[in-house]
Amino acid sequence: MDKKFNTYQLHLKEKALKNGVSDGKTLEFQFENHDDILQLVDLVKSKELFKKQTDNVEFLVGLKLFSEVMLRNRDHEMFTEFGPEFGIFMKKFKSYVKMAKTVEQT
Repeated sequence: MDKKFNTYQLHLKEKALKNGVSDGKTLEFQFENHDDILQLVDLVKSKELFKKQTDNVEFLVGLKLFSEVMLRNRDHEMFTEFGPEFGIFMKKFKSYVKMAKTVEQT
């Protein structure tokens, strides 16, 4: 039996807040995604998409979380206008990743 989705566990821990107060709160949840997110993280880390390497990871993880929710809820009124534009964006993003310079491994 083939699975259609990969399952992930995300753990988010509050490290420091801009107001200087931090309770060390955490958020943990499990989710599914049709893509191999960790493989995609490795791919974008190997490219020069953004100047800061952490921006590459933040962007990709956020994009994959958002896009999977949008796909599951594509008929929701929030996405009726945005859905087609997002499809155009994703094609452009995938093309950009493919064409982006590979970071030299040291």
